[in-house]
Amino acid sequence: MPEITEFIGDVTAKLVTAAWAVFLLSWSVGWLLRGSPLPSLRLKRTGQGIIEDAVWAAFWLAVGSSVFALIQYLASMFGAQPVNVTAAP
Repeated sequence: MPEITEFIGDVTAKLVTAAWAVFLLSWSVGWLLRGSPLPSLRLKRTGQGIIEDAVWAAFWLAVGSSVFALIQYLASMFGAQPVNVTAAP
């Protein structure tokens, strides 16, 4: 079953890469708003909220990628060989 493990690994890598990119974008926008020289407290609080959400997203992303890695490991460890049911005995 190397096809399944390769598929799981490929999908996991793409999802995790996209999620980290969104995390970095939101982290940057949050700090941009929080550190802006504008005297608007609402804008700074919005930036702080985005930063806090990005931190939680990074935490759950780390947990989720660990689960995906565990699934990939278990699939490669316990994956059975495919059985050809159409072949004559």
